[in-house]
Amino acid sequence: METLSINQWAMEDRPREKMMTKGVEALSDAELLAILIGSGSMGESAVSLMQRVLAKCDNNLSNLAKWELQDYTAFKGLGPAKAITIMATLELGKRRAQQTPADRLVIEESTDIYRIFHPLLCDLPHEEFWLLLMNQAAKVIDKVRISQGGIDQTAVDIRTIMREAILHQATQIAVVHNHPSGNVKPSQADKTLTNAIRKAADIMNIRLTDHVIVTDGQYFSFHDQALI
Repeated sequence: METLSINQWAMEDRPREKMMTKGVEALSDAELLAILIGSGSMGESAVSLMQRVLAKCDNNLSNLAKWELQDYTAFKGLGPAKAITIMATLELGKRRAQQTPADRLVIEESTDIYRIFHPLLCDLPHEEFWLLLMNQAAKVIDKVRISQGGIDQTAVDIRTIMREAILHQATQIAVVHNHPSGNVKPSQADKTLTNAIRKAADIMNIRLTDHVIVTDGQYFSFHDQALI
């Protein structure tokens, strides 16, 4: 059966026209991606091509964001230029999620910490260790990457953590790192490090409020599990 190009579709079914008449919320993920790439290949519309791409990643945009350039260009009709456009768009979405409003964010529970760091850490193939700095009212002052390492560990200098807290005049801190393996359970090394950071913070009259381990879709809070 012959495949219709987007230009042969009914006007209301074309992604751009559909967005203008019905709003962006009416478009599927495949239709939004089709707008980005502009065209498909001979015999296949941009929407159909993006439906195939999404099917390959279980129709999950988070999975798609983990793809490398060669994963996209394996599809006929997706050259480097189109692939880079998609990758850049997904990165913009991630960066938007990382940004906080003009008013300082208040940390009230572990979920607040997870929401800040999930976009930052969820797609990384290596571990990174971050410090969240807060004032007495638990308002976020800043976040600082302390270290990055290999697939299953990263070295952490407790003196660096304390120096950053003092420089930013933080009275409360939380520490965050990711587990690229997807296993959210803390290791014994994680527990030992947390205890060492807490002791160092106590000496400086700084409160360690939490240590959150982030994976793609889950997190572990030392505070919630009464380990701090």
